[in-house]
Amino acid sequence: MDKAAEFSASATRSTIPASLDALNFLLADVRGALGPYLNVFLVAQQHWSQSSVGVVTTIGGLLGLTVQTPIGAVIDATRAKRALIVIALGVLAMGAVVIFALPQFWPVMIANTLIAIVGDVFGPAVSALTLGLVVRQALAVRLGRNAAFDHAGNVAIAAAAGAIGWMFSQRAVFLLVPACAALATLATLRIPAAAIDHGRARGADGNSARVSSSPEGFKVLLHNKALLVFAICALLFHFANAPLLPLVGQKLAATHKDLATAMMSACIIAAQLIMLPIALAVGHYADRAGRKPILLIGFAILPIRALLYMASDNAAWLIGVQLLDGVGAGIVGAITPLLIADVTSGTGRYNVAQGAVATMQGIGASLSGLAAGEIVDRFGYGAAFVESAVAASVALAVLVAALPETAGSK
Repeated sequence: MDKAAEFSASATRSTIPASLDALNFLLADVRGALGPYLNVFLVAQQHWSQSSVGVVTTIGGLLGLTVQTPIGAVIDATRAKRALIVIALGVLAMGAVVIFALPQFWPVMIANTLIAIVGDVFGPAVSALTLGLVVRQALAVRLGRNAAFDHAGNVAIAAAAGAIGWMFSQRAVFLLVPACAALATLATLRIPAAAIDHGRARGADGNSARVSSSPEGFKVLLHNKALLVFAICALLFHFANAPLLPLVGQKLAATHKDLATAMMSACIIAAQLIMLPIALAVGHYADRAGRKPILLIGFAILPIRALLYMASDNAAWLIGVQLLDGVGAGIVGAITPLLIADVTSGTGRYNVAQGAVATMQGIGASLSGLAAGEIVDRFGYGAAFVESAVAASVALAVLVAALPETAGSK
């Protein structure tokens, strides 16, 4: 035991921090080369209808949600966490190559579905590795560092994708995925397998650590009003927010075809750069100002942003408005784990609640692709932006009326 602890401490001081940094950075790169770039590529270059794109993204998203809990159970149970990440990276790389080589409906549908499913592996698997590698006292700092490298990876891949799209083609962007997947595989394998405490990795340390799959865990959702209100509002927020960036990318592609990928990258970079200081500010002021006032600012920005996109098709205007995404989504993303911790304090069901809220967010984001696609095809981009503004306004109104202040709740 002492030898294992000594080895773990030694490994942590040497290869583990750099490997975790690289893994978080590169996983952001792997995921970031897909997503909105796929929508823009299929509509602008392959001339797909909005409805067809919506079907592909919605089915992939819903299937990804369906396997979210089983994948979490597998990650908890297996001692081959590194192998699971490597396999998922391989599937992701193959899916991107299929999209590059065969951008027809069924190949893209199958590839995107597999990508959505294996995408559920990365977040919980990296969190589990982090728990198993880092002592509890250093966990908060390490998780914050993970998030910082994730944001940095998003900025890097957006810049790289923009450059490749401008120099070569939008289609070539998908070849970034296998390249980044190969590097992420190397980073994963540099983490010593013997250094991972698998009990700690599944949260089995401490007196209260207990894994339960009993339906009783879901009573938190049914009896906790604040959590239920927030989960519904989170669904509406992501339903309104998720389609905005792809829609803006398509508008940019329509008027600046040769620069579409570069402009999409500018939108992503602008938002990610804003999110970094916003997250730090939320952490600084959440205890002083309370959770609810900060959360309301994040929700209030979304309907304003959706309507501002309608004011002009000018590229500078659209990219400038996208800065608001960094403020709104940055606030919501940073305050969510704090709020969930508040309303589940003393229940021992924090992870159940967090998973439930994540599922609600995913449902909202998945359904929004189909809804926005149908609205654009039938009524145009303006109607889709109005629809997002309405959904966001409903979420804001429910928060104002029904969500209590959660700071200090027991």
